[in-house]
Amino acid sequence: MASSPLAPSSPGENEYPSGFPQSICDEVPAQKYLCSHCDCVLNGAHQSACGHRYCLACVHWLIRNNKNLTCTKCKEDPNQQQSQDLLTLDQFFNDAAINKEILALRVHCANHGCTWKSTLKDFEEHQSQCEYALIPCNVGCGLMVLRKTLATHLEKGCPNNKSTCPTCSCPLTPSELQKHVCTSDKKATKGEKRQKDNKQGNTKKKEACVFSDVGCTFKGSVEKVREHENCSSAVHLQLILETLRSIRVSVPTPPERSVHFPGLDMLLHGQSTPSVSAESADDLEVDGGDRGGNDMALSLHDDQAELEVGQQLHALQQRLQIMENIISALNREVEKTQVTVAAIDRDSQNSMQLVEHLGNMIAEQQQRMIRKDMHIASLQQSINAQQDVSYDGTFLWKICDVSQKLREAATGQRSNQYSPAFYTSRYGFKVCMRLYMYGDGVGKGTHISLFFVIMKGEYDPLLSWPFKHKVTFFLIDQNQKEHVIDTFRPDLSSVSFQRPVSEMNVASGCPLFCPLSRLRSPKHAYCKDDTLFIKCVVDPSS
Repeated sequence: MASSPLAPSSPGENEYPSGFPQSICDEVPAQKYLCSHCDCVLNGAHQSACGHRYCLACVHWLIRNNKNLTCTKCKEDPNQQQSQDLLTLDQFFNDAAINKEILALRVHCANHGCTWKSTLKDFEEHQSQCEYALIPCNVGCGLMVLRKTLATHLEKGCPNNKSTCPTCSCPLTPSELQKHVCTSDKKATKGEKRQKDNKQGNTKKKEACVFSDVGCTFKGSVEKVREHENCSSAVHLQLILETLRSIRVSVPTPPERSVHFPGLDMLLHGQSTPSVSAESADDLEVDGGDRGGNDMALSLHDDQAELEVGQQLHALQQRLQIMENIISALNREVEKTQVTVAAIDRDSQNSMQLVEHLGNMIAEQQQRMIRKDMHIASLQQSINAQQDVSYDGTFLWKICDVSQKLREAATGQRSNQYSPAFYTSRYGFKVCMRLYMYGDGVGKGTHISLFFVIMKGEYDPLLSWPFKHKVTFFLIDQNQKEHVIDTFRPDLSSVSFQRPVSEMNVASGCPLFCPLSRLRSPKHAYCKDDTLFIKCVVDPSS
C-alpha cells in the first residue's frame, strides 16, 4: 500500500467535516466502512499501521489533541493491548480501495423534504446545493433559513435588512418602509389625509394620486392608489421634473431677485440630488426687497416639490439596496446551479458512451449467437444424418408431405431432392438416391424419376473401381400387395460409376420409375397419409 501525504480537510459547506452519518445510507453499512474514532461512514479513509481505518479529519484531530496517540480499536482489544505502538502522521496511509467502495454506497439526503438519492460520491456536492438545507442569513441576522427561501427572507423577514426613513431616521424593514407614513412633517400630505379618510370609513370614494398636481391622472381605492404610488416612482419623478422646468420657463426671475435651489438645479440638468433637509430653506439667497404673494407661493411650492423628490429618491435607493442583496444571493445560486448542470452534462455524456459501448457489445453477442445457432443446426443435421446411415447396402427412405413436394416440383421451385447417404458395406461405397417427383428427361410431367448417385467416400482408395454392383429400387405398397420394382446394372464405361473426383458423380438410374397416375391409384397404397417409402438395395455379390 503506497503512502500519501495528509492535508487538513477543508469541509466548506459540508455538514459532516469528519465521517458521514450512517443514517444517510440506504442500507446499514458494513463494519469495514466505519471510522474507528467517530463510528461514522469513512470520509477520506486512511488506514493505520495496525490495520484500522480512520477518517482523514479524525486522523488530524487525534494527532493534534493527543501527545502519545495509540489506536482506539487496539485499546479495546485485550489481545493487542500488550503490543500497542504510538501512532504518528506518517503511519497512516490512504486506503484507495475502501474509498472506492464507500463512494459507491447508495445514500439519500437527510434534509427534511428533499427526495434526492444517489451514491456517496455525489453527496457533498448535493449538500452544497440542496434547496432544503438550512443556511445562515447572508446579512448576519443570526437566523437559519432554507436555501430556497433565502430571497424571500431577505425581502420580507430579515430584521437586519433595514432602511432608514429620510425624514424621521426611523429604521424600517422593506415591507414596513412601503407602509410607513412619517409623522414629523409640519404639514400633512395628501397621503396622510387619505389614510385618515380610510380610518373614518370613507373607503368607497375614489382617491387621486398624491402626484395629481404635477399631472398624474390615476384614481382608485386607497389600496390601488398606494400600490400605484409604490410602483410608479420613475413616472412621478419625470412629471415633477417637467413641472419644475415649465415653472422656470414660465416665471423668469431677474438676476437681482433670483432664488437659488442647488438641488433643483441639479434635477433640471438631469442629475440626481440627495434628499433635501430642513436646513435647505435657510440657505436660500434672496436679492432685492420684499416679494409679492405670487413669488412666495411659488417658492413654497418649489420647496415642497423638491422635498418630495428627495424623499422619493431616498426610498428608491433603499429599494435598490434590497434588490442588490437579493440579486447577490440569486447569483450565487445560479453559479451553483451551473456547476450542477455541468456535472450532469458530464454524467450524461459518460452514460451515452456507456450505452453506446453496451450496444456494440450486444450487437457482437447477437452475431455470436447467430453463428452458434448455425453451427448447432449444422451439428444437428450431421447427427440426424448419422442416425439414418445404413452400412449393409439397403436403405429405406421415408418421404413426407408428398403433395407439397409434388406441387413444388411441378412449379419448378424444387425439382429434385437427395436422400441421406448410406454405404454398401461397413467400409464400402458411399451412395445416395436422387428423386424427381415430377419426372426428369423423358419422364418429365408423367413419371416419378429415381436415380442412383455415387458419392466421394472415406474408403474410396481401398475399393475396386468402376462400381459394378446391381441396384434395385422399390416403391413400397403400404398395403403390402404390389410394389413398384426396377433394377439396373451399372454401365462400366459411364463416368457415373467411376471413382468420384468431386463430392458426387452424375446421377444414373430410372427416369420412368413410376407413372404419376399410378401414384394415386385407389387399388394401391403407394402414397398413404401423404407419405412415400422408397427402398434401395445394392447387391454386393453381383
